[in-house]
Amino acid sequence: MALALTVGALAIAAIIFFWVLRLVRSTIKAAFLTGLFLLGLWLVFGIGPMDVWETIRSWLPGFLGGK
Repeated sequence: MALALTVGALAIAAIIFFWVLRLVRSTIKAAFLTGLFLLGLWLVFGIGPMDVWETIRSWLPGFLGGK
């Protein structure tokens, strides 16, 4: 019975580990693509990250603590 519990616990730990690993990879990929997008806006159009942030804040004034 102890062997079955150990194998079950290892299987569940492996599932959770690989799920977290996939989540971290997706998060890093999204952050990298967002950074590339902002860099492209800045280089091509001269639109900086603060300009984008102010536009987002104007769209969602109550949600992000704007005026």
